[in-house]
Amino acid sequence: MNLLLKSATIVDSKSDFHNQTVDILIEKGVISNISKRISNPNNYKEIQLDELHVSQGWFDSSVCFGEPGYEERETIENGLKTAAYSGFTAVAVNANTHPVVDTNADISFMKSKAEKNIVNLYPIGALTCKSEGLDLAELFDMKNAGAVAFYDYQKPISNPNLMKLALQYASNFGGLVCSFPQESKISGLGVMNENVTSTYLGLKGNPALAEELQVARDLFILEYTEGKLHIPTISTAKSVELIRAAKQKKLDVTCSVAIHNLFFTDDHLKTFNTNFKVLPPLRTKNDVEALISAVKDGTIDMVTSDHNPIDIEDKKIEFDRAKNGTIGLESAFGALLSIFTLKKTVEVLTRNKDRFGIESIPISVGNKADLTLFNPTGSYVFSKGNIHSRSKNSIFEGTELHGKVYGIIANNKILLSN
Repeated sequence: MNLLLKSATIVDSKSDFHNQTVDILIEKGVISNISKRISNPNNYKEIQLDELHVSQGWFDSSVCFGEPGYEERETIENGLKTAAYSGFTAVAVNANTHPVVDTNADISFMKSKAEKNIVNLYPIGALTCKSEGLDLAELFDMKNAGAVAFYDYQKPISNPNLMKLALQYASNFGGLVCSFPQESKISGLGVMNENVTSTYLGLKGNPALAEELQVARDLFILEYTEGKLHIPTISTAKSVELIRAAKQKKLDVTCSVAIHNLFFTDDHLKTFNTNFKVLPPLRTKNDVEALISAVKDGTIDMVTSDHNPIDIEDKKIEFDRAKNGTIGLESAFGALLSIFTLKKTVEVLTRNKDRFGIESIPISVGNKADLTLFNPTGSYVFSKGNIHSRSKNSIFEGTELHGKVYGIIANNKILLSN
């Protein structure tokens, strides 16, 4: 692939051309020249777009596709295409399929389905067999097959000894253990944040305490084992405090937050719209403010779309019975840019890839072109027309968002939106 990007503003603090508007020449998938003005004697394809900005390719650390088993929700092929249109050159894909991804053969299947795709798929293996929380899965074998982490998606490990063993065992080969922050006996049958709003609506509450107890427990176990822990999708102010204190003690812990938990509060459930039924649940304004501050100061390492396609039969039903989850890839950039500056938005979409063993590739001559192309100006109302996923369960439908993703360049390929 040979092409010339014209008048592109580079947003990459690791690049010598950060904040400069330049031409970028790409030959055979490698950046061969960056300059104020580059001629085109070889008549390569030229890309010239309004307010074109370019950054390192974005990474999402928590994405769900249905395949294998739930292809009606999403396939790997269409899921990766959705990721590309949304600006992501790499996604870590969860194990909540049928069967659950818990063997090296399952990891190999996932990787083979994504082979030669423009988007890099990084499989997350289940932490326990069938994600049942009883016995550890084949962690070492899955690591050798290409698993970048181990996680029973949105299923807490109730047995603390199992968590201890997981951290101890995985530390032998540098494996990253993920633990969903929820104490099931406390959360019970709660379907939204336990608060005045849940009382008003007559819905069972899932208290912040359920998350914070589990976070505190896991951090104690982490300190004992000296392992390597990632806590996905925290949602409360107290969880932020606990993780901040653990980092000050130099524990090897990282965490993420879902974009919708930065954007919406539990007040949005007053319409009983099941697209707002997510896990962890939407919390209070105080929690949202604490989470946003923690993203800014780096206590929260990653922001994820927590993209989770759910078919209409499991969403357009009574609130109590509806499944948790929202798609989020397509709305990720627009939502983040509505909360943060452009600099911070790009930073959180590109930072800490190495936690999942993924290389960051600065925009420099001689490096592979792994780029996201976007326009940070303008606003629009997110609608079904913006959705590329098979499932349409978006929490952001009807919400004003900012900016526009043009597409990506990666793996010697280019994909641009229409």
